[in-house]
Amino acid sequence: MSTICQIPFTETEEQRKKLQEIIAAHKDVKGAIMPVLQQAQGVYGYLPIEVVKRIAEGLDVSMEEIYGVITFYSQFCLYPKGKYNVSVCLGTACYVKGSGDVMEKIKQVLGIKEGEITDDGIFSLEATRCIGCCGLAPVLTVNGEVYGKVTVNQVESILNKYKENR
Repeated sequence: MSTICQIPFTETEEQRKKLQEIIAAHKDVKGAIMPVLQQAQGVYGYLPIEVVKRIAEGLDVSMEEIYGVITFYSQFCLYPKGKYNVSVCLGTACYVKGSGDVMEKIKQVLGIKEGEITDDGIFSLEATRCIGCCGLAPVLTVNGEVYGKVTVNQVESILNKYKENR
């Protein structure tokens, strides 16, 4: 079974330099935390602790303040996503039509919980709220590709499509 952050943080020299540039461009700008976090997440795909520490130091703000922003806004992610990020809508329409059962089946098949990544880094799993496809409920997405009217029996075949494309 995976844990939330199984994959160690690695970065390229290009990513490191880009982060330095982002921080330098916002060093003395009031309210810079949000745009710096957005840009940093764009560079890394998530906000690892190593990056968050550099942002806090570079902007001369506390880690608590940075984490307050990260944990308040759902757009930010503290953990890496898998090559294939599976999202299950648990909004009202989807939930009523069985998305909770679909989520449980995905957890069983992948051996992970919400917010986790498989040991091989191929899949990550998250719950989402309404994605605006209520007429297709229940809905799941894989890297933004929408699957509608999903049944528990379809879960394995959907995931197998991505397992084969490793």
